[in-house]
Amino acid sequence: MNYYISDTHFDHKNVIAFDSRPFFTVTEMNAKLIENWNNRVTNQDMVYILGDFHWGKTQDWLFVLRQLNGQKTLVRGNHDLHLPFTPELSKCFADVKDYKEIDDNGRKIVLSHFPMPVYKNMYYGWYHLYGHVHTTTEDNMVENFFRTVRAYYEFERRAFNVGCMKEYMGYTPRTLDEIIEVNKGCD
Repeated sequence: MNYYISDTHFDHKNVIAFDSRPFFTVTEMNAKLIENWNNRVTNQDMVYILGDFHWGKTQDWLFVLRQLNGQKTLVRGNHDLHLPFTPELSKCFADVKDYKEIDDNGRKIVLSHFPMPVYKNMYYGWYHLYGHVHTTTEDNMVENFFRTVRAYYEFERRAFNVGCMKEYMGYTPRTLDEIIEVNKGCD
């Protein structure tokens, strides 16, 4: 099974207030993210992390990654780019890219940390999953863009923010089917 999530920001104290996350401490947030992850993901599953996974140093990443079930692919976000990917850290990931295209049960998906208003094969049934914009003005801008495209061009929306803080993500990795289903009729 494939799962998707973005912007977990493990160990990032300021993100609790920034996102109005329902946690009092980083320890509480980290524990809930790990619990939710492991309640969904088995070691046979693949989780695509669409950036901004952690806010710490390599050892902090390793501490969290070793607690998480599943194989992991990281599509780097703006907070992941400066971390040196040591051999030990690289072993924790099946793949690390800045951009990735995959097939999820016959459905093609463009994966990136940043939203792309115009992405590869958007008019040919491909999907686009992204993060970065949290639930900010930028998220509203992206949402308004896709509503406008749908209204003017009768285009089915297939681009979704998988930031963990989105209500439908619930700080939990989700499948593509879950993401599509919860977004039906949201335009």
